[in-house]
Amino acid sequence: MIPRTLFSEEHALFRESVRRFVQDQIVPHHAQWEKDGHVSREVWLAAGEAGLLCPSVPEEYGGPGGDFLMTVIVAEELASAGTTGPGFPLHNEIVTPYLLAYGTEEQKQEWLPKMARGEVIGAIAMTESGAGSDLQGMKTTAQMDGNHWVMNGQKVYITNGVMADLVITAAKTDPTQGAKGISLILVPCQTDGFTRGRNLEKIGWHAQDTAELFYSDARVPATNLLGGEGRGFVQLVEQLAGERLIASVRNAAVLEAALDWTITYTAERKAFGRPVIGFQNTRFQLAEIKAKSVMVRAFIDRCIQLHLDGELTAEDAAIAKLNSADTMCQSLDDCLQLHGGMGYMWETPIARAWADNRMARIAGGTSEIMKEIIGRTLGPT
Repeated sequence: MIPRTLFSEEHALFRESVRRFVQDQIVPHHAQWEKDGHVSREVWLAAGEAGLLCPSVPEEYGGPGGDFLMTVIVAEELASAGTTGPGFPLHNEIVTPYLLAYGTEEQKQEWLPKMARGEVIGAIAMTESGAGSDLQGMKTTAQMDGNHWVMNGQKVYITNGVMADLVITAAKTDPTQGAKGISLILVPCQTDGFTRGRNLEKIGWHAQDTAELFYSDARVPATNLLGGEGRGFVQLVEQLAGERLIASVRNAAVLEAALDWTITYTAERKAFGRPVIGFQNTRFQLAEIKAKSVMVRAFIDRCIQLHLDGELTAEDAAIAKLNSADTMCQSLDDCLQLHGGMGYMWETPIARAWADNRMARIAGGTSEIMKEIIGRTLGPT
């Protein structure tokens, strides 16, 4: 294996603490959370106390004052353990950066300390039933009335939607301006006119709450505008590379975990008097997965460094997401096959990973959108 040089000794110690937290406070409860359709509030508070939430938020805003690598570690350890319930990565590296990058001093002081403590759970609402990857097609509106935005519309497939306390909502503040008319607005979930729909039943990620959200004349103070009016589309585009990178980080960790689970199982499981891994076909399949996982890891680690340096491009993030998601999905299918009938049982981590991670080719921009982003760099169309 190529040594990973991104992390310091301090990061290694943090990884050990995260791993202990996951094993002690998440793994034992995950099966029940899958039945419940959401995790407990207590695990969010415990994660805040343990420093797993908003790790890159500066101390002046109540955060640990760490860096992006700590967020990477949290995402990797959750993925390696096969736990899909706690929406910590979305809270940490998809919602929080919007507040850090575009929030006013008052907004940061109001929300970031509570988010770091786990008292406020964050979500971001972009997707609508008729506007997923095509954000310009969204129908949700926000119109100024006095000193309030009056919001109408609905969002769907919102991660953390059931448990969220604060939702960054994309809405059209000027429907005549297309992308230039989109703004981001902070919507506290106790707002009159804001309601949640059902907790959506998904193929996988059963412990992760995913909701429909409704805005019916929801009145939000004008001061809850995040960044400038009409800047929402630009802000979303600016943050999508980081979002796709953290998704890729998770894909790489799941891929490596699946390989480890399958090596262990095929070494223990016997067929025709010898371990399954003793057959050439098994070794060749595992060798191919190993080779792919090393290549995926090397590229994603390079993208992490580019992100730390402020140089990660939309194209590189799209390549990372496209390649890691497709490679992971195919490898999970191969690993499940090597488990035989046991691989189809929900009690096994490979079965849950196979079902949970099909969404990797959809969420955060479909694989087709990633190809379009990459394709635009190839020359005139």
